[in-house]
Amino acid sequence: MPDLENLFDLTYKGARSDRHEIDFYDVSQALVGFQRSLALTTHLILNGEVITQAPSLAGAKFFALPPEEGSWRWTANLVFVGTALYGLTTAPRDSVLGNLVTSAYDYVISESLGFHVDFNSTLGQQYEEFKRQHPDAPALTESKMDSLIEKCEVAVKQLHRPLIESETADAAVISSNISGHVRDIGGPLSRGTYDYLQYSVRSEGTVEFVGRISSYNMNTFKGRAYLENSHRPVPFTLADSARKKIFVRLITRSLLLNAENPADSGASIRLTAYSYTSRTGRLKWLLVDYVETSSELADVELE
Repeated sequence: MPDLENLFDLTYKGARSDRHEIDFYDVSQALVGFQRSLALTTHLILNGEVITQAPSLAGAKFFALPPEEGSWRWTANLVFVGTALYGLTTAPRDSVLGNLVTSAYDYVISESLGFHVDFNSTLGQQYEEFKRQHPDAPALTESKMDSLIEKCEVAVKQLHRPLIESETADAAVISSNISGHVRDIGGPLSRGTYDYLQYSVRSEGTVEFVGRISSYNMNTFKGRAYLENSHRPVPFTLADSARKKIFVRLITRSLLLNAENPADSGASIRLTAYSYTSRTGRLKWLLVDYVETSSELADVELE
């Protein structure tokens, strides 16, 4: 009998799916997105690194269980493998790691669909409690979670295929069952959540934003900034004209100060950017054209 302590469900409802039919190709692509997003999230929790290929998952495996008769629900069973994990002498069977993966996956899906989750008061706090019991656990930071969200973007879009392409379902729900404790992941997937992922309106001119850098990738010139007015982190990309050493230094300086002390006012910088919003007017991301220092950062040596 397999170990069924850590289960994740993907369920489609409405339209033809309620009559026990769903487009074969669309649902096959959705399952690929389901497995990929789960695998990348689990690997980060276990190994502290963001991977790009789902088969590279180390320390765990996902097994598909038989679909439930009369519904379009697929269940993935998460099994932790290996004996060296966090210095444990046996592969963990308790729900602690399962709960961590669930919280991280909820963070990824929620943020991808435009629902902000405060990292420090949710996943970050939970992980710190776990790390006190397991000092060998790798570091988990908001910056790494932001990078994970970026890598899962295509997978989250794939989850919407039966709703958008063939329209053989109206909605999808992701949930977890960790040792009998059931919770929804993110929110229901719908045409509205797909529109949020797919549709953006660019502002006619640039707008100024003040915030602190929470993550930045020097290879892609992409990152996230916690904006004071929005009270949440928002993705940004440096425009080609803004990829200057002086701007990059300001961004990395803000990231460093913010990581050391989020309350440090010196971490704040001003971003002049084109804003991209959803159909409902929610700010999605920024194309940064100019970066300015605040008075607190005036002593930064710039070239």
